[in-house]
Parts: sequence; structure tokens; C-alpha cells
Amino acid sequence: MKSVIANWKVFIAKKAGVSWQRDFFDHRIRNDESLAGKAGYILMNPVRKNFVPEATRWPFVWQPD
Repeated sequence: MKSVIANWKVFIAKKAGVSWQRDFFDHRIRNDESLAGKAGYILMNPVRKNFVPEATRWPFVWQPD
């Protein structure tokens, strides 16, 4: 299965013109807890790069109600 997925990624990348980042790691979102963790990590990116002092100050975020 691992080789099938790897070959599929190569095919899609060539077809779409995508360059995968070296050592790229996919992570499947399997439940609400996993989703919340990944979303929180992404929301903290501007804070980690010192663009804003806290995540709520970043103006380029939309979260559905």
C-alpha cells in the first residue's frame, strides 16, 4: 500500500505541477480532537513568527461558527 500511495503522489504531482517539500509528512485528520490540534498549531504560526502577539490578532483567519 505504501508504494501505491507513493506512486499516486508522484503521478498527481507531475500532473498538477506540484513540487513536494523535502521530508514532507502527510497527516490524516481522523477525529475532532486531531482536527482541533492541527488547527491550533496552524493558528499559532503567526505568533511563532512574531507577526502578532497572540493568534486572535492575526487578521487573515476565518473560522466558521
